[in-house]
Parts: sequence; structure tokens; C-alpha cells
Amino acid sequence: MHNEGLRLRKKQQTRTALADAALRLVAERGLDQVTVEEISAAADVSPRTFFNYFATKDDAVFGTMLDGSDRIRETVTRAPADRPVWDVIWAAYREEAVELESDAERLKLRMAVCNRNPSMLARLVESGSAAELALAEALAERLSGNPPGPDGSPPPDGTHTPHDPAPEGYSLLLAVTAGSALRVAMMRWALGTGDESLIALVDEAFGALSTGFAATHHP
Repeated sequence: MHNEGLRLRKKQQTRTALADAALRLVAERGLDQVTVEEISAAADVSPRTFFNYFATKDDAVFGTMLDGSDRIRETVTRAPADRPVWDVIWAAYREEAVELESDAERLKLRMAVCNRNPSMLARLVESGSAAELALAEALAERLSGNPPGPDGSPPPDGTHTPHDPAPEGYSLLLAVTAGSALRVAMMRWALGTGDESLIALVDEAFGALSTGFAATHHP
């Protein structure tokens, strides 16, 4: 167990070193001016080792940032079945905002790099769309009354219902709306003066959606 813990820690350190090297180099030069070989050398590993951790340079720059979709989906899946679905989603995204803001310096630099490199911004949007589709599936399961287990497996009683009884598209609308709220909050936070926390901006966005735009409209 001790050796396994050491191996896991070593892997995490290598992954972090590669992500930090990629982020720093791309921030300095731009994505197209940096190679996998240069990132690997900066992290003191071989290019072969790089591909054990990341498929592309873009993935290395994002680091663990894109893992958030899995955390959000797992939080939604674990939530008590009798809790209102929007409260569950809001809490899951707020929890993710806490996680993101715990590494604020890297996150702000990643957002700046995305703004300067259109292909990375497109990758971020693509990843967000895929995450929203996956979350919509989890929400559909939840609304069906037969939520899957934490690993995505059907409920143990065999009563898995693949159909969402809510209005067609409702689960996807919830997922896309929530994802958009997070993106808006992140953009405001990254481009702001630092007076407001990401968590507060997420709460503001979700609060506005909960109240309804018509009720919060200012001419």
C-alpha cells in the first residue's frame, strides 16, 4: 500500500509538472509555437511519457480543468432523490466553483491563454458541450425516478427506465443552462478586478436563473 501511494503521488507530480510547463510555455509563446518535445523537456520527462498523461498540447494546458464535468455529474448522481433538481445542479456547480477557485492563479492564466488561442477556446466549448450532454443523461435518469449508481450503472433493483418523463428536452435544457451560467461566471471572474469571488458570481448567475430573467430585468 505504501509503494502504491508513492507511485500514485509520483504520477500526480508528473502530470502537474507537464501541465504547468505547457501552460507557462503556451502563455509565453502561443500554442502553435510550442512543441510536445519542449513541454516534455521543461518537465524533465520524455515525449513518450508526455503521451502517457495527455493526448495533445491543448489537454496539457487545460490540466485537470476539464475533469470538472465528471465531478459535477457525480455530485448530481449522489444527491438525495427528493431534493429539487435545480437545487442539486446549483449545489454541484457551486462545489465545482470552490474547486476551481482553489487554484485561482492557474485558472486565470488558462482562461487568458484560451482567449489568445482560438483553437483552445473552441476546444473548451466542445468539451463543455460534451459535458452538458453527459450531464443531461444523468439528469434524465434522475427525473425518471431511477438514478444510476455513482459509476453510471443501472439501479440494483433492475427497474432502470431509459426514458425521461419530463417534457422532451428538459434535461438537456437544464444542463446547457447550467453550463452556460458557469462559463459566464468564469469569464466575468477572469476578466474582472478581483473584487468578487468565482463562487459569488456562480451564485449570482444561478440565482438570476432561479428567479427568472423577467423578474430581474432592469431597463
